[in-house]
Amino acid sequence: MADAERVTARQRAILTAIVESYIETGEPVGSGTIARLQGAEGAGLSSATVRNEMAELADVGLLEQPHTSAGRVPTARAFRMYVEQLSGGAHPRIDVARLPVRSRRQIDSSFVGVAGTQAVLERTSHVLATLSSGVGVAIAAAAGGDALEHVHFSRLAMARVLAVVVTRSGLVRDRVLALDKDLTLGELETAANFLNENFRGWSVERVRAEIARMVERERSEYQRMLNSVQQLWAGAVPETGVPVQTVYVDGVANLVGSQEDRERLREVLTALEAKQRLVELLNAYIDARQESVRVVFDLEEQAPEMSGLVLIAAPARMGGESRGTVGVIGPKRMHYENTMNAVSYIAQVFDRMLHPGE
Repeated sequence: MADAERVTARQRAILTAIVESYIETGEPVGSGTIARLQGAEGAGLSSATVRNEMAELADVGLLEQPHTSAGRVPTARAFRMYVEQLSGGAHPRIDVARLPVRSRRQIDSSFVGVAGTQAVLERTSHVLATLSSGVGVAIAAAAGGDALEHVHFSRLAMARVLAVVVTRSGLVRDRVLALDKDLTLGELETAANFLNENFRGWSVERVRAEIARMVERERSEYQRMLNSVQQLWAGAVPETGVPVQTVYVDGVANLVGSQEDRERLREVLTALEAKQRLVELLNAYIDARQESVRVVFDLEEQAPEMSGLVLIAAPARMGGESRGTVGVIGPKRMHYENTMNAVSYIAQVFDRMLHPGE
């Protein structure tokens, strides 16, 4: 940022104090308030000196003056600079070790007894909403690449079967299938055994392709069984053209109290309810290979209705593989340090669940 290069160390300290005061109170910040804060920290700056520095910060687009108030509020660029300072510098504040012990205990206790990626993600959205007073979001990784652990078929009625597919990530899917012809209990058991013995550990997409190849190759009684397997698998894991991603959202009510524009709020809520839009939004900004939490201010570039909101998110891994994305959507005036550290900490829950002794 070209303007940032023109900001002195003292101005950065003043800007940080302004941002944190504004986050805390939601009110425009005056020079007297900052002078008192700086004095308490040993800087000993006068109100006049702070006022002059604030005027320069306003000139480079980092502060603005709402209405006729004597105080100033940080601009979006100021928030960006503030977040960059939290993450970098000689003493970075974005570190899970800095997450308050109370928050850590609250998170840990929330996940006691929760097992499997699906259940963890569902609980995650609730925990993040509670901790951040924003909207907690958790998205499971596209299921197509997940590995098969076990499949089971149960006969419900004539030509109706319950299929249960369990993946290595802990995701459990169950579907009631309406078949073209009735299958006996023995045929269903044979089909399940065939899949479990031959394809355990295979990706869902690869299982479908291999069964299709086997059906094409075979010209015998064996093909009759394969045809049943193919029909059952196609129903249990339908091919949608787009890998299915499960989305969990919690805390939408937190935005209701923080937004005054009711029409804009309605647009935000509509966007949150259209969960596929959230998948697109997070996929646009969060790379599964990234190692740390990311803050995104320009959500309106992907979703105009998200203007004025901020995304803080990170990929969640289990055993070195991405299992989804966890994050918070909230107003610019949020507690960035705590929220970023909480998102990072929760993203690590997955590995701790897989390797609880580490």
